[in-house]
Amino acid sequence: MLEALYPLVRPLFFSLDAERAHTLVASMLALAHRSSAVRSAMLGAPSERLPVSALGHTFSSPVMMAAGFDKHASMYNALYALGFGAVEVGTITAQAQPGNERPRLFRLVEDRALINRMGFNNHGAAAARAAIAATPRAPGLVLGVNIGKSKACPVERAADDYAESARLLGSLADYLVVNVSSPNTPGLRSLQSVDALEPIIAAVRASLAEVGASPPLLVKIAPDLADEDVDAVADLALRAGLDGLVATNTTIARDGLGLRADAAAVAALGAGGLSGPPVRARSLAVLQRLRARVGSKLVLIAAGGIESADQAWQSVRAGATLVQVYTGFVYGGPGLARRLTQGLRDRMARDGFDAWEDAVGADAR
Repeated sequence: MLEALYPLVRPLFFSLDAERAHTLVASMLALAHRSSAVRSAMLGAPSERLPVSALGHTFSSPVMMAAGFDKHASMYNALYALGFGAVEVGTITAQAQPGNERPRLFRLVEDRALINRMGFNNHGAAAARAAIAATPRAPGLVLGVNIGKSKACPVERAADDYAESARLLGSLADYLVVNVSSPNTPGLRSLQSVDALEPIIAAVRASLAEVGASPPLLVKIAPDLADEDVDAVADLALRAGLDGLVATNTTIARDGLGLRADAAAVAALGAGGLSGPPVRARSLAVLQRLRARVGSKLVLIAAGGIESADQAWQSVRAGATLVQVYTGFVYGGPGLARRLTQGLRDRMARDGFDAWEDAVGADAR
């Protein structure tokens, strides 16, 4: 039902402030999230399956909802019903925090892009744990948890902050992502340096061990890293025994907007992470560099500017086992996950791949 209505209601949503529109959508999805009957009536049953084995789980589709959409772990069942094989909730911080001042989310409609400086607004790890425990996930859903640094926590104590979130949420996560790449928390991106990241990974691992949890552990990196820093993170991931990397977060660059956006208007929006098609080329380049560095030893998840089956398939052939969307969902509507899954299945057949793992990294071999 929601999918059929979207072309009619999208003009209404886009007439509203971007964050207000997101809140309205979230309210509807949260209602469906809590009730399987409402979920079935509103969204139907999950369909367009393309099973993929990765990270110790079977994903019903390789198309995932990226972190940032379900910040409070209040919509994951509804998003699964829309066809996403996994939902990554968060980013969640150890401490509850309101995020940055509004307005902090902006549409660049002609570029099908977003700029956000949300600042990890969330209810905190304890509240997220309670929310997930209170609403069991729908059968078949893979639930990822993305954790970040609390703004109030000094950078030098970041490892302890991440460890606290891992302690509270690790046992509920099908996989856990350490986010050190958002541009909207002061000092956060400095944690991508190997010297800073290594103790964070160690602290998270120790915290998980304390509570007897062992979810696959990944790190999410920025597209703005220099090539040599991408290589260094890849080497650390192998050395530290990580299970995968997410490439990439949003970018602080604005050069990908081209001529479709008014430069003065974009500048007036201020700081924040740019997502959508303008980040696509760099995100793909980072993915390709990671695949060349780590081969098939890590699970690579592609994120950044994916809004079509051709783009998703390009990322798969470049080395991504799974792909994430967010901005594409805002513009493409609730049918996006199903369309991408169908498109990926068609491209597998077209290119002569019988097994998903044969397609992953095909262009890198």
